[in-house]
Amino acid sequence: MEYKDYYQTLGVSRTADVKDIKKAYRKLAQQYHPDKNPGDKSAEQRFKEINEAYAVLSDADKRSKYDRFGAQWEQYERAGGRPEDFDWGRWGGAAPGGAPGGGYTRTVSPEEFEQMFGGSGFSSFFETLFGGRGGARPGTGRRSPGYGFDQGGFDGMNIPQPATEATAQVTLDEAFHGTTRLLERSDGTRLEVNIPRGVQTGSKVRMRGATGQGDIVINVDVLPDAHYTREGDNLRIAVPVDLYTAVLGGETEVKAPDKTVALRIPAGTQNGKVFRLRGLGMPHLKKPEHRGDLLAVVEVKLPAHLSDRERQLFEELRQIHAR
Repeated sequence: MEYKDYYQTLGVSRTADVKDIKKAYRKLAQQYHPDKNPGDKSAEQRFKEINEAYAVLSDADKRSKYDRFGAQWEQYERAGGRPEDFDWGRWGGAAPGGAPGGGYTRTVSPEEFEQMFGGSGFSSFFETLFGGRGGARPGTGRRSPGYGFDQGGFDGMNIPQPATEATAQVTLDEAFHGTTRLLERSDGTRLEVNIPRGVQTGSKVRMRGATGQGDIVINVDVLPDAHYTREGDNLRIAVPVDLYTAVLGGETEVKAPDKTVALRIPAGTQNGKVFRLRGLGMPHLKKPEHRGDLLAVVEVKLPAHLSDRERQLFEELRQIHAR
């Protein structure tokens, strides 16, 4: 029987903590997931090995037993012993807590295993060391090998699967109001994903267990907008103001994403002046009832074509101002 080096499988040291083990598992499982490697038998086998290694190293009891076994195996190998002569009997099926298979409180069918892992049961090494006969096949009374899972090692049978990632581009208007996207998986399955209000570029929308094959994570990319520049939950917009309103004061209209409001322009307003319109920006992602601000930036528009009379009046103003 072949010895399985689970630490080498996940590429972690023997002193790695649970956080490092989980991080390594998620990275490798995502890389070798059958959905990302359709028809690749080597990737499928690698994926099974990764899950088996994680099943052991993420569980304190199984990891402790595996480490004890590994130390003894190393001594035996250094002494020149042959694998076929090793005393496997003292290890076989002795799950934590007593009798073979004890502590394995949940059994899944081969079909469920294939759906979760893309292949059949754990290796004979795993079965020998931890007991792979977790329960009877429904309706037969016969025990089904290789499909027993320790609840502790898999978070109460919520078996961690690598997330499938996709990117969705949305307009600023869609990010403001919320929207949906229809995703089609490689197997033809279609899923409607709700994209909430307030998302921004870099936001991640997760559908948990959407297909029984792990979560789906949507990476959101908000497209540039012709009118607004986004600054977190604030929006910046240029507001054209004619020269006369800027000099004498008045009102102008400002268009927020969901309504148009009147903005009072005080006399003598300078070009580039910023008016903060509170609560008229983007909704907060986690609290959409709260919104950022709308920053209205004054752009004073000079008259491009002056009549003779207008030119004359501007000349008079210049002379008056110069005194």
